[in-house]
Amino acid sequence: MQIIELNEANKIELKKTLEKRSTNHFADIEAKVADIIENVKANGDAALFDYSERFDHYHLTADNIRVTEEEIKEAVAAVDPEFIRILEKAAENIRKFHEKQKRLSWIETQPDGTILGQKFTPLEIAGVYVPGGKAAYPSSLLMSVVTAKVAGVDRIVMLTPPGQGGEISKETLAAASIAGVDEIYRVGGAQAIAAMAYGTESIPKVHKICGPGNIFVALAKKAVFGQVSIDSVAGPSEILVLADETAEPKYVAADLLSQAEHDEMASAILVTTSAKLAEEVKAEIDRMVPTLERKEIIEKSLDQFGFIFVADTMDNAVAAVNDIASEHLEIITKDAMQVMTKVRNAGAIFVGPYSSEPLGDYFAGPNHILPTNGTAKFFSPLNVDDFVKKTSIIAYSEEALKRDYKDIMFFAKKEGLTAHANSIGVRFE
Repeated sequence: MQIIELNEANKIELKKTLEKRSTNHFADIEAKVADIIENVKANGDAALFDYSERFDHYHLTADNIRVTEEEIKEAVAAVDPEFIRILEKAAENIRKFHEKQKRLSWIETQPDGTILGQKFTPLEIAGVYVPGGKAAYPSSLLMSVVTAKVAGVDRIVMLTPPGQGGEISKETLAAASIAGVDEIYRVGGAQAIAAMAYGTESIPKVHKICGPGNIFVALAKKAVFGQVSIDSVAGPSEILVLADETAEPKYVAADLLSQAEHDEMASAILVTTSAKLAEEVKAEIDRMVPTLERKEIIEKSLDQFGFIFVADTMDNAVAAVNDIASEHLEIITKDAMQVMTKVRNAGAIFVGPYSSEPLGDYFAGPNHILPTNGTAKFFSPLNVDDFVKKTSIIAYSEEALKRDYKDIMFFAKKEGLTAHANSIGVRFE
């Protein structure tokens, strides 16, 4: 990893480098995804069966597209009981955290008969995409499904790609059972997103699609947004560690590497006020990387998107943190809680030396489906509100409308909408 002085010119270069990871830079794949979506939209199950043969090398049919209850029970029975216990505990932590996000509908009445309010209604049906093969993530499944369940979603369907024999990861099926998924289908890739967005003979159209996936899945979610709601167009994983001279170098190095192993496009950045810590972290990274199983991925990630910035003051370091708006932010400094109050932009903030980022990935309870690529400046983590519609309630009495109707008519006429004005005025002719 390079050690670089933190200044305005270098921050601009960093943002240009990170922008290369955006889904806006894959026009060739975007065109392929558009073709897949149109095919599924037009041909339904037949398109899904064809793509399964081509991409998954599995003969998918109307009879085997849905995972049976028996398969799910067998998978749960085959999973290590210790892992089942941990999945259940993680699910409970997620549930408890998200229960605190629930809001109640409200009504406010005035003496003149004005009634205003807001009605909160859970979505009827949500879809969850779960990667298969080497990238099976039961943890992301829990984050999506448990949150939707807390919100009160009536029906949750899950799509995940099959292996060549049609098999689905036992751990994924166990997590789905624990979380409360209602239906599971053996479909992956952009075609799975299209199926959930438009519906096919076998797969229902959903109202929201959640869950991570490869670039084809991300671009498909981007393409169908508006037809359905989505959680986000997720980019590669990213971590930023903000540290000072009090940080333990091997903790910082290990945490940076924990995200670099996700993907060659993942970014791992250290911003520190200590030149000594910068050198020590670099040395620790050089020592650790050869010992890790995914070292080839880590090396490519660090070569392209791994940086160590040395800032002259903590204020300048925090300013850089807010400008980068990382998906994951760790703060390992003296007075870390005080520093945290100055942070405006981050998907999730991990405070102190014992709050390593994987704590949030697996166990603590807050959602790990987070805004990436700087979108933490305006997006939030997946939460209960993502699975709830908010509907306004308006009721005026004759007395209340009479008080305001001339103002409303005046406003409407200023916009040139005389029929609007008339629909108010006709009541008082």
